[in-house]
Amino acid sequence: MIDLYYTPTPNGLKIKLFLEEIGLPYRTVPVDIGKGEQFEPAFLTISPNNKIPAIVDHDPLDKGSPLSVFESGAILLYLANKTGRLIPADERGRMVVLQWLFWQTSGLGPMAGQNGHFNIYASEKVPYAIERYTRETRRLYGVLDKHLAGREFIAGEYSIADIASYPWIVPHRGHGQTLTDFPHLHRWFETIRARPATIRAYEGVEDSYSKSGGGLSEEARKILFGQGAAARER
Repeated sequence: MIDLYYTPTPNGLKIKLFLEEIGLPYRTVPVDIGKGEQFEPAFLTISPNNKIPAIVDHDPLDKGSPLSVFESGAILLYLANKTGRLIPADERGRMVVLQWLFWQTSGLGPMAGQNGHFNIYASEKVPYAIERYTRETRRLYGVLDKHLAGREFIAGEYSIADIASYPWIVPHRGHGQTLTDFPHLHRWFETIRARPATIRAYEGVEDSYSKSGGGLSEEARKILFGQGAAARER
């Protein structure tokens, strides 16, 4: 059994997508990041960076004590290795998946995240930041679009590289992007959106980017964006 510490953000949804795709038994443990539950001491023992998602695997391959994993890219890689699914067995195919997994965690996610923050969540508009991150998000969409020409999925077969990237393309409108500008990316996106596991993972998930200010209260905004190192010492 996997315990998934979860909020329906793009990074949280990555892990839910994997678990739904594979059919691994899991239990969702909601973490209300708007109320600061990510700073609770019990959660910090699992995710010391006070971020979701995180998992606890109660049946690790080594048959030892429950194993906790944080950081969405590390979780996807751990689960793929555990199950032998959604990652190629051959070295060359595996490296393709890992390169694009790390591309997402170091590029697409952070840049699109800053894009969403300054476009939607920031209490004041900063034109330079909005332009800079919107432009960089568009560049990254272009990189993926070019790579997908002639490929159904990022590494040929559906893999954790696709699962990592898809949730960061879902909020494209909030990120100031038009998917039809990227025909290969658009085709890939619609293919994944139609998968039964994707439909299950996104059931009931609300698009916070459709709301002014992301639908955050002032208190939630302070908790999410006003915390420093001291918050982790709670």
